[in-house]
Amino acid sequence: MSRTGPTPTGIAFALGSRVRLSPYFTATQAAGLRSVTVYNHMVMPVSYGNPQEEYRRLMETAAVWDVAGQRQIRVGGTDAAALTSLLVTRDIAAMAVGQAKYAPMCDHAGRLLNDPLLLRRAGDEFWLSIADNDVIGWIRGVAAVERIDVDVDELDVAPLAVQGPLAEEVVVRLLGEAVRDIRFFHFVPADLGGIPLLVGRAGWSKQGGFELYLLDPARGEELWSAVMSAGVFHDIGPGAPNTAERIEGGMFSLRTDAPLDADPFEVGLGRWVDLDGDASFIGKEALRARRNKVERMLVDVVVDPDEVLPVQQPVPVTHHGQPVGSLRVAVWSPGTSRPIGLAFVARSASAPGTELEVDVGGTLARITVTGAPRQ
Repeated sequence: MSRTGPTPTGIAFALGSRVRLSPYFTATQAAGLRSVTVYNHMVMPVSYGNPQEEYRRLMETAAVWDVAGQRQIRVGGTDAAALTSLLVTRDIAAMAVGQAKYAPMCDHAGRLLNDPLLLRRAGDEFWLSIADNDVIGWIRGVAAVERIDVDVDELDVAPLAVQGPLAEEVVVRLLGEAVRDIRFFHFVPADLGGIPLLVGRAGWSKQGGFELYLLDPARGEELWSAVMSAGVFHDIGPGAPNTAERIEGGMFSLRTDAPLDADPFEVGLGRWVDLDGDASFIGKEALRARRNKVERMLVDVVVDPDEVLPVQQPVPVTHHGQPVGSLRVAVWSPGTSRPIGLAFVARSASAPGTELEVDVGGTLARITVTGAPRQ
């Protein structure tokens, strides 16, 4: 794959030094990489040219994903827990070393900033495995304003995901039977022939799997090759976070599914906001005030006709001619054999069965809300 390629508009997209390549980039090229995106200032694979096969492997066997763009922000020092507890909407007081938690981050007004996986690496060290949004400056700013003495930096750690029903068999063949004992949202250190790793049971799919956190980026091609060799008997193949599968599974995508001023309740993340506990985090009072006043909702929709697919940029949505929000994303769903998507709309337009209108490239299409708003 050329580092400068055509976009849908025919305009070349140049990758300079501000957009980094992952330790797996050469290996993904050799595996047939065909399209990429930019995630946290890194090139991240989108497809290897056969979306149907990539979906099948994820659902039936195993897939390997280069998710090195899922960067790790380290908070370390004696007061690391004090700062981290301010940053995330979860109570972390009882969080054990080796445990992970899905942990949204909000600003003082309750607006969602990021939704990282939080890892407790040591008693005085946390990693925030972040979604696509620059937050290191925010974290350093909070530390400075609150006068909390910590180190905050971005680690050169590169996650590689193995996902799918046979992912455990692949990782067992790679690292041994002890892998089966790793609980969901827990991680352990591992060594693969001198390649240093953290191995966690997690991943951005509903099919189950593992994330291998490569601690030495110089060993990227070796790790990729080892995973592919371990999975050869399990029909493993290259893939990427899958839009259709994650919508089918009810998984949220920051900055894709909602505007930047959305709060966790509006996008269905309320269960991961510990408002009633003792934790005192940034945005808590604002979220308490907003909890019962949600006027916008993220809803699942079916799209008709499918000729408007795919939708990759927000498109205005109307209800009886009146603006009510936007269609955020829409794709063909192999699992349901129909086009599906997500819309961020006013509460008045969020009830199941509500028919909405969307104009995509001059084509007027109907979308229908198919389920209750995500909670």
